[in-house]
Amino acid sequence: MTMDPRITASNGRVAHVSLEGLVEAERFVKGRWMMVQQPMVNLSDAPRGQRSSQLLYGERFLALETADGFAFGVAERDGHVGYILSGALTTAEEGTHWVVSPATHLYPKPNIKEPPDVALFFGSRVTVTGERDAFYRIHTGHYVPRQHLVPLKARFDDPVGIADMFLGTPYLWGGSSRWGLDCSGLVQTALLACGIDCPRDSDQQEAALGEQLAEGELLRRGDLVFWQGHVAIMSSPTMLLHANVHHMAVAYETFDEAVARIGAKEFGQITSIRRLPGLG
Repeated sequence: MTMDPRITASNGRVAHVSLEGLVEAERFVKGRWMMVQQPMVNLSDAPRGQRSSQLLYGERFLALETADGFAFGVAERDGHVGYILSGALTTAEEGTHWVVSPATHLYPKPNIKEPPDVALFFGSRVTVTGERDAFYRIHTGHYVPRQHLVPLKARFDDPVGIADMFLGTPYLWGGSSRWGLDCSGLVQTALLACGIDCPRDSDQQEAALGEQLAEGELLRRGDLVFWQGHVAIMSSPTMLLHANVHHMAVAYETFDEAVARIGAKEFGQITSIRRLPGLG
């Protein structure tokens, strides 16, 4: 049986206990839940390797092994496996709220004129410990505008509206935030914000999400368009939104223009168009 290395929690030296008997490893461990303690951190395919994704502040990571400054393990968000700088992790806590603006500032005092210490990105998780004026106080002692946080279980109902918030965000391979996004990172961010489970990469998304449209069926808002190695989301029957190298940003493009351009020199012809239940 061939196992996808992107979601198989094993590196040969160590593997998760659930894989015992399925993969070869020197040790099988339960791992330890950790939490990202900086605005974002790269998840790489090897120590100092290529970025495959990013995790945000407050997201949990099941660390199976720590060596030479890197932790190997599994992202709770989507089961993606890789290496993270061990210094970016701390003991996991239960969050209470998450950031719903593209980015927010952490103020040392509940005053918008105070110089903020750092910024967090959409999807980051925090623990609210109190309220003061128009701010939430979080576990770090900082203050966050109340408009930028909602309870952890709160979800949106329009993935396109979420994706639109990232219009103009620079293209970044493996990116998962306002700092930078790739095509599948944009789709994953939008769907997770609406309570729809979504894997990390476009081929995984094509295999897991929705139902394929019949040829000639009219497109509608929220449909996902897949090419070999690329994905976009329809904002209307004629317009799509995607993070792409042509614009080096998250951008709108007409469906016909995108199909012609991409078919001519990038990812070839559309491989499928998929519709998520309850959308459109």
